[in-house]
Amino acid sequence: MRFADIIGQQELKRHLAQSVDRGRISHAQLFTGAAGTGALPLAIAYAQYLNCPNRKDGDSCGVCPSCQQTAALAHPDLHFVFPVNKQGKKSGEVVLSAEFMPQWRECVASTAGYFTPQQWYDRLDLGKTLRGMISAKEADEIIRRLSFKSFESEYKIMLIWLPETMNERAANMILKILEEPWEDTIFILVTEQPDKILGTILSRTQEVTVPRLSAEDLTTEIRRHGVTDEAEVRNMARLACGDLLQLQQLLSGEEDEIRNENFNLFRTMMRHCYLNKHLELLAWADEVASLSRERQMGLMTDFARLLREAYITHAGVKEASYLWGEEAEFCSKFSPYIGSENIEPILELLEEAMRRLRQNGDPRIVFSYFALATSRYINFGK
Repeated sequence: MRFADIIGQQELKRHLAQSVDRGRISHAQLFTGAAGTGALPLAIAYAQYLNCPNRKDGDSCGVCPSCQQTAALAHPDLHFVFPVNKQGKKSGEVVLSAEFMPQWRECVASTAGYFTPQQWYDRLDLGKTLRGMISAKEADEIIRRLSFKSFESEYKIMLIWLPETMNERAANMILKILEEPWEDTIFILVTEQPDKILGTILSRTQEVTVPRLSAEDLTTEIRRHGVTDEAEVRNMARLACGDLLQLQQLLSGEEDEIRNENFNLFRTMMRHCYLNKHLELLAWADEVASLSRERQMGLMTDFARLLREAYITHAGVKEASYLWGEEAEFCSKFSPYIGSENIEPILELLEEAMRRLRQNGDPRIVFSYFALATSRYINFGK
């Protein structure tokens, strides 16, 4: 995978290439960003660049044996660790990343590296409740694999996807090697939730922040898919929020149904909030708690969008709103109750709810508190 294969992120790609060219290579780097920003493909392209003997114009050559092996995720000096699990696992049975390399290669190849943790767990057929993890035995395996000399290339590279899924014992086991790695050994960690990583690991890494994609990059991608109506292009670019996966859902139409469901849940909750129907809000929270964690996070992202759009309408700049249809009609009527006195505390409640969901908080408690507390703030505007 070359830097040229990755959508956008031009400034960051130049920075990564220049750091290698100048010999400023940190032995432990933490790529932080949402799946749709390209954090994982960037990390793989960076690993390919590190071991390419024919780097040119800020990119790997893509044709040498090292590049071809890396592109196939089969380079002997590039190791992958990622969260795994399996249905029907026996008591005491340990599963390791190496057992799932065929699925990993297929997943990266079919998505170009743009996929969410939930999409990976779906590939592993883990069901609704089972999640992947990186175990202490996996940490043992990391140390064992890196203890050997490199086979072909200058650097031995350990790429760990979602280190936040390490249990505490596993995280503590790799602290020493992170602090004092063997010569020419590089760790590349890729995370969506750095706040869930052990602080002592964070302190031993150099963070590489992967920003959301620019509107220009998304616009180019939208037009590449044949969308020509400028209003539609502009709306899609805004709704995607700098996330390629979100954009792909919009382009496929898959997002339409989910977005409608989220809007209906938003409208129902806000009506109950306005009328102070606490029992109905608790029933609403139970309904939302039954959704998958990924759907819950998507729901809250849509809530934030709709609240901001209602506030924009309330502020008298309706022309800056990107709503249409039922969303526009409801938010126009609802906007008098979203003003400067309550928009910030409501969004803070929403962000706190998302943090608790990421930390595996009980969704019934999370959504019940969010709904009841929001009701209090909505009634400030009445």
